[in-house]
Amino acid sequence: YFPFEELHIKVPSVGQFSEAETKESGVLVSAGKYDLIEGNSIYDISVAFNYGQGTGAAQLLRWITEHTEIVHNPPYQDWFCTMTIGSTSALDMALRMFTQRGDFILSEEYTFATAVETAAPMGVRVVGVKMDEQGLLADSMDEILSTWDERARGARKPFVLYTVPTGQNPTGATQGLQRRKDIYRIAQKHDLYILEDEPYYFLQMQPYTGQSAPPIPPPTSHAAFLSALVPSLLSMDTDGRVMRMDSFSKVVSPGSRCGWITASAQVVERYMKHADVSTQGPSGMSQLILFKLLDEHWDHAGYLDWLIHIRLAYTRRRDVILAACEAHLPRDIVSWKPPMAGMFHWLRVDWRKHPRARDKSVTDLEEEIFMASIRHGALVMRGSWFYADNTVEHDTMFFRATYAAAPEDKIQEAIRRFGDAIRESFGLEQA
Repeated sequence: YFPFEELHIKVPSVGQFSEAETKESGVLVSAGKYDLIEGNSIYDISVAFNYGQGTGAAQLLRWITEHTEIVHNPPYQDWFCTMTIGSTSALDMALRMFTQRGDFILSEEYTFATAVETAAPMGVRVVGVKMDEQGLLADSMDEILSTWDERARGARKPFVLYTVPTGQNPTGATQGLQRRKDIYRIAQKHDLYILEDEPYYFLQMQPYTGQSAPPIPPPTSHAAFLSALVPSLLSMDTDGRVMRMDSFSKVVSPGSRCGWITASAQVVERYMKHADVSTQGPSGMSQLILFKLLDEHWDHAGYLDWLIHIRLAYTRRRDVILAACEAHLPRDIVSWKPPMAGMFHWLRVDWRKHPRARDKSVTDLEEEIFMASIRHGALVMRGSWFYADNTVEHDTMFFRATYAAAPEDKIQEAIRRFGDAIRESFGLEQA
């Protein structure tokens, strides 16, 4: 009695990924109600739109597992994937599995705000680890763990590290290969379990060479593309101490609410039991659409082509916001590092040069600049909203901008307006 007989979706042909090309010559992919019985497909409406397993549909999970092996090839045998309804839900489940009330976990000192809020109702607090332009500092993490005083902290030594290694939210920082090796080594030393949250992994961009420099040629093959990616923590996990959280949200569609974790058999089995009695699997409608696109239409080669397309598209957007910053922001007040990946541009403001720096706190000045930017018609996110631990005193000021959603001309105009707000607050002449 499902009131759905057929599903038709128009999707890009391989190599023709622009909206205009898809509208003109996209492929119509179809799913029937009884394709499985009729021998037309291994996945159909009658199966996908019914109750399913907490693992997700076996048909899509097979493709996801193959993809994980192609990209990461975990260096031990008993690894498995299981599907999630997105990485925030996966984090929630992982914290229920690995922590108890009163525990601390480790994360970057500026971190995904929702991760902190996910932990808080469970009575789990976050300790911020110092960062640089490559993100989390292994030495800082080592110092925190080596000097941990259970009596002073009122909690046992942390067992879990939550990290976003690539295009980190909010800072845009990307851990290099050696940094990831160092973090893994410290995790081994202190027996940490790593939650590797990687929604932006495939939004690694072409190297930034400056405004006037010629662009770096794009990857010439799938192998070249994959080799250009910084290896994941999962790919160097010889101990089974990494749970990697992946998602289609940032590369296909956030509304799909479909992702997966990869971990050892023991961890995946425990995760599956949690999912079966809580979230269950992702929406069958989402899974069927993704299966038709990824397995039956693009397959792995076509999906890698799409990811290369996304890489180049985000590179263009990143370069637009960097050029706008060069043109419109006062460089003696605002500084930044070109992001290597992700959606975010992290802008540092030298608040000590503010004429009221002696009379106002960094938080008060941050609020003043934030409201001035709104008056000028541009919205940036306050860096203080991303503190891992807001009880720790901070003496730095940041704002997070994004180049993910707006048209290029709006990105340029927004940065110009933010620059005007900075100048107004600091009492500088307008450009």
